[in-house]
Amino acid sequence: MAGENVAETAAERVLDAALPHVAFDGWSETTFRAAITESGVAGALAHALFPRGGIDLALAYHRRGDRTMAGILAQNPPEGGIRDRIAATVMARLSLADREAVRRGTALMALPAHAGDGAAAIWGTADAIWTALGDASDDVNWYSRRATLSAVYAATVLFWLGDDSEDALATRDFLNRRLDDVMRIEKAKAAIRDNPLAKRLLAVPLKLMSHVKAPVPADDLPGRTSR
Repeated sequence: MAGENVAETAAERVLDAALPHVAFDGWSETTFRAAITESGVAGALAHALFPRGGIDLALAYHRRGDRTMAGILAQNPPEGGIRDRIAATVMARLSLADREAVRRGTALMALPAHAGDGAAAIWGTADAIWTALGDASDDVNWYSRRATLSAVYAATVLFWLGDDSEDALATRDFLNRRLDDVMRIEKAKAAIRDNPLAKRLLAVPLKLMSHVKAPVPADDLPGRTSR
């Protein structure tokens, strides 16, 4: 819709204008005010697009990285086994980020008032990665895969922020170790599931978990058309 396109364009302009200020003033009200002035976007529209100012700018920057990553992977999907494809995708996502912008955003989202926003942003990235890799799960695995990757991704980002190795080689090694840990846990879980005694003990919990389904976007909301 035309109105949506205008809003999206305005939001991108404000975000682009904000980025040069983030290294000096963080994702702050000072940065937000400067971005409004330099972008030429009307103040009322900018406040409607980013009602909480800096934190909403930081989240918009994060979501832009997720969208860019998804677009790149759609054109050039990673090859190899799932572990290697996840590693490649996580590193691709990091390569799209400005380290100082992420550092400032991480500090902001570590505050109690914004911890929920930070957790949701990391979950969104994990979801974007799994979706880009073609994850078709629609049961409890949908949640467990994203929860596990969220933990791996969050730890990797924190390591990457302090990594000064060439081509982020140390971060790649750190990520590979975390993924190796996950693979060992998955193998242990598979061994437990194959154990006859464990099968009997877990029969009821597994039956209950079989009713857990992945979320399905509603198609009957205003502005949406059903597929």
